[in-house]
Amino acid sequence: MTSLTAIFGNTHEKPEEESEKLLQLYWNRAELKKEFAGLRKEQFRLQDCIKQQEGATARVQQKLDHLEQLLHDPEWVYNVAIHYQLKHLDLRCQSKLEKFAEQLKQQREQRQHAQLLADWNERRSEEALAVESQIGEQRMQVQVLEDQLQAERYRLAHMSGLLKFFRRRSVTAILDNLAASIHSAQEREEQLLRQYDEVQNRVPPDTQGLSIPTKRLINCMILAFAQQLYLHFSHDGLAAMAKEAGDKSVGAINYGGKEDCDVIIRRVQNRSESFDKARDFADILQQRARLIGESAVYRSDDDAVPISNSVATLYSIEDNTVTEEQDANLLGENYWHLSAILSR
Repeated sequence: MTSLTAIFGNTHEKPEEESEKLLQLYWNRAELKKEFAGLRKEQFRLQDCIKQQEGATARVQQKLDHLEQLLHDPEWVYNVAIHYQLKHLDLRCQSKLEKFAEQLKQQREQRQHAQLLADWNERRSEEALAVESQIGEQRMQVQVLEDQLQAERYRLAHMSGLLKFFRRRSVTAILDNLAASIHSAQEREEQLLRQYDEVQNRVPPDTQGLSIPTKRLINCMILAFAQQLYLHFSHDGLAAMAKEAGDKSVGAINYGGKEDCDVIIRRVQNRSESFDKARDFADILQQRARLIGESAVYRSDDDAVPISNSVATLYSIEDNTVTEEQDANLLGENYWHLSAILSR
């Protein structure tokens, strides 16, 4: 009997209580179905992630197997070393360009923010001086009114009895008006003091983003530095070889035998060391950036990155004189990953 009661419920329960229990069971079932659907969705998502990870792992394993085969081959083992030497050169040039671009952006942002703060402080000082002047004028007005009040009180106190009788009402009205004026002037002074404190405690503006003209100047300098890198490593085709190594996988290019590879390694090391020692091309970058900016064309007024064909001229400069111009579309060919480094 007890088990039947547990299954079918108490027969003495009211219909309202039964309805509430049925409704509660319905909502519990709906919540369970909702949670189950969420779990199934999460299961499918995790399964997709596992498949993607398995695919990535398989691709990495294929690369490792391919690299191992190349290293086992005496004809390719030196080519593998050259590939990674040139790829490292490409990454080094990219890193130098990124660091140069970041320094330019920070300098411009600091300079712009410093000018913004200077202008803001100047406006705040002018406003504070104006409020101070009003406070001084208000205090002078209060002093004048207080002097008048004291004079009227003195005059009232020293009036003769008959004169005080006839003029007491008018003098009292004057005293009341002066007292009201003093109170109003004091309230105005307190208001000006609060305004002065608000001006003094005003929070300075945050750093704002760079303008389009500033970004264009920065990008011209970045392009000028990219050309400097290209010119320095273009000897013996190292710049093009480094870009090719960065774009292609190991084993896609044959650089020759051991002697050929040794020559390339020495060239990479010598050119890298000579570039690290160079410190006197700041004026050259400025002049080259100006020339790039003069020829740069943009798709719209809101674009900070020029059209690649408009900045495809390479400027060789010595002693502040352009010695040679040649065609080299570094931006179009995305040397040193320029497209990701330029300000937008």
